[in-house]
Amino acid sequence: MLRKITVTLFILICFILQCSVFGSLAFAGIIPNLMIILTSAFGFMRGETEGLLIGFFCGLLTDIFFGEFLGFYALLTMYIGYVNGKFSRIFYPEDIKLPLVLIILSDLSYGIICYILTFMLRGRLQFVYYFTHIILPETLYTIVVTLLLYPAVLKVNQKLEAYEKRRAQKFV
Repeated sequence: MLRKITVTLFILICFILQCSVFGSLAFAGIIPNLMIILTSAFGFMRGETEGLLIGFFCGLLTDIFFGEFLGFYALLTMYIGYVNGKFSRIFYPEDIKLPLVLIILSDLSYGIICYILTFMLRGRLQFVYYFTHIILPETLYTIVVTLLLYPAVLKVNQKLEAYEKRRAQKFV
């Protein structure tokens, strides 16, 4: 129960940060995607199922507040969390290279899929412009924020794992 509350509060705090603080820190109209950072991080730290669930709820929040229709971002971030969860077997907390690479790939794929499904299918075919002015700057800004927020996400994950170990010992 405490784990669910902690993760839910962490998702809400990140969403509020993305909407308020990082919205005001927009650089050339680009803000970092904290929902991708959170989904990817919990995916490769905790596994496929938790990556999928956290991705779904992060995407659902994005759909509710920013989406044109319900479910698009939820489905997209759910898949991103699941794919990142596949890498949980080779995750080491002290190594930041894997998380950075996965977050870069997640943000790039998120941007490209959003372009394909929301712009290209409507006849807007300026991919190079969209990539250089929207996708790439958002990815770079997301990486800078990842370097700052990753220790906090790692600390929350370590606290959750410690709590789960204590709870498992009490149960046995």
